[in-house]
Amino acid sequence: MIKVRFPDGNEIKYYDGITPYEIAEKISPALAREILSVEYNGEIVEVRTQLFKDGNIKFFKWEDQEGKMAFWHSTAHLLAQVILNLYPDSKLTIGPAIENGFYYDVDFQNSTFSENDFTKIETKMIEEARKDHFFKMREVSNIEALEYYKGQQNKYKCELIQGLDGEKITFCDHADFTDLCKGGHIPSTKFIKSVKLLNIAGAYWRGDENNKQLTRIYGISFPKEKLLKEYIELIEEAKKRDHRVLGKQLGLFTFSENVGLGLPLWLPEGTELRSRLEDFLKTAQKKAGYDMVITPHIGNRKLYEQSGHYDKYGESTFSPIKTPKEDEEFLLKPMNCPHHCEIFNSRKWSYRDLPVRYAEFGTVYRYEQSGELHGLTRVRGFTQDDAHIFCTQDQLLDEFIKVIDLVLYVFKSLGFKDFTAQISLRDNKNMDKYIGSDEVWNLAENAILEATKSRNLDYRTEYGEAAFYGPKLDFMVKDALNREWQLGTIQVDYNLPERFDLSFKNKNNQNERPVMIHRAPFGSLERFIAILIEHTAGVFPLWLATNQILLIAVGEKHQNYTQKVLNLLEKDEIRASVDFRNETVGKKILEAEKKKTHIMGIIGDKEIENSEVTIRLRGGNIVGGIKLDNLSDYISSIVKKSHKTNLN
Repeated sequence: MIKVRFPDGNEIKYYDGITPYEIAEKISPALAREILSVEYNGEIVEVRTQLFKDGNIKFFKWEDQEGKMAFWHSTAHLLAQVILNLYPDSKLTIGPAIENGFYYDVDFQNSTFSENDFTKIETKMIEEARKDHFFKMREVSNIEALEYYKGQQNKYKCELIQGLDGEKITFCDHADFTDLCKGGHIPSTKFIKSVKLLNIAGAYWRGDENNKQLTRIYGISFPKEKLLKEYIELIEEAKKRDHRVLGKQLGLFTFSENVGLGLPLWLPEGTELRSRLEDFLKTAQKKAGYDMVITPHIGNRKLYEQSGHYDKYGESTFSPIKTPKEDEEFLLKPMNCPHHCEIFNSRKWSYRDLPVRYAEFGTVYRYEQSGELHGLTRVRGFTQDDAHIFCTQDQLLDEFIKVIDLVLYVFKSLGFKDFTAQISLRDNKNMDKYIGSDEVWNLAENAILEATKSRNLDYRTEYGEAAFYGPKLDFMVKDALNREWQLGTIQVDYNLPERFDLSFKNKNNQNERPVMIHRAPFGSLERFIAILIEHTAGVFPLWLATNQILLIAVGEKHQNYTQKVLNLLEKDEIRASVDFRNETVGKKILEAEKKKTHIMGIIGDKEIENSEVTIRLRGGNIVGGIKLDNLSDYISSIVKKSHKTNLN
């Protein structure tokens, strides 16, 4: 007999060799029909895997991300099967599930493949899915695996097998198709009711530009046709909200190949937006006791070797900058934290001085591959709203909680209300990725867990997602389209203080290491603004908007009065602009709507006669005439209300 423990703590004994599917069926036949994936003792197993030892079990349905990942991974196998049937000379490589769907990288050899082939592939995939093929795992030897793929003349799979270096090798079979696979499948193909191939792209084998370029086919699948229809509608809405399109339409930013790929150029209105975000956070930080600092855009290579960043991220940095001095090299700054450590080290500290909180909008540089660049969300130069807190061990929990509160304030102010906290811990199976002792890691992980619970945050735990120097708390935010983004991060670090020999005098007048907290509520301004654009569809909160009111003069004779109104509003620090163009009022309003203008003030004969402005809100709601003496107060009240609404 084996003991199986369920998430609710209940424990039941079963005979050796029972499968997760059989366990689910004993609980409820309806549950068994819905199960897509299973976790046993922390590892994903097949639903028909026989169990021979005690363990903890979790069942995943379509509603769970783990269920979706198994679903999409299985569909990638189905895609590979159909491709090999229709293009027998093609060579399959890898086909993982991704956050939304899956992809498969294929070498089509001499065959041509384009998006025009999608329909026939989708049709054939659904035909095969309806045949109810089971996914079956089997273990094979290294020799057997190599012989199989040598027979197919597939050098890619052979290279993968040779790189497994003694690891267990498994194949997954369904129908007449076999693929090299570690596992994690749905019970059978019958669950796959609808498939949509989305697009194709070029992808170098193993991400190396020196290797052959493969064809990457992206797709997504669903257990119901209705879900696919909803997804397509979501995609269409996402296209309308694409920050690259809206950024151009609103005149926020641009790119130039002459300047360099992945290096955004901020236009005047975008610069104003960015500056207001900075000012907003600076005000909040000042109240929270932060001091602003500024560090250079470059640093000596030895600085990043000392911090460990060069060893871990050297491949992602730009090539070193050599100086006339022999053996002297500088790097474009990949991180701000080593610089802040040096600022802390520039003077002596007592425990009475702590905590010390340094904040900086510091621009950093990473050499991302050109194929991975995407608007503002993936760039080569970006500005982090970085801060580092140096505190005592006794202060750690309180400081961490205060940072959580700051992050929550930022999210609420900008309308992000649907989020989950993610506690990112070490990968226990690959400890070489991290620096520092188990003792300090345990202290850091416990502090994060306690702080998260103290604020009653909805959280999940992810192993292997920690930074190389410490665990972290990431905030996974859902936007208006229900897409999840990682925004805001807080990290606990005992390792950099050790590497930089940071110290303060404790109560016993002895040197003691401070604990270091890294935090960035925005993450990077570029990526945050991109997400904010798509979340709001370019309609920013009124307190943040570049143009809080646009004054529209009906004709030339109304311009003097309109200018008088503008001067009054600007004196009262209302962000306003005027439209004096010789166009119809209708056209001016239409263009203002496209620019996402919140408030329009129409000025004609009647308004001048009554010393007022007719207010028209975005979307067409006419408020009516507001007296000139009350106009600033009226707009200010709307601005305050927009901010307060988010906070509540």
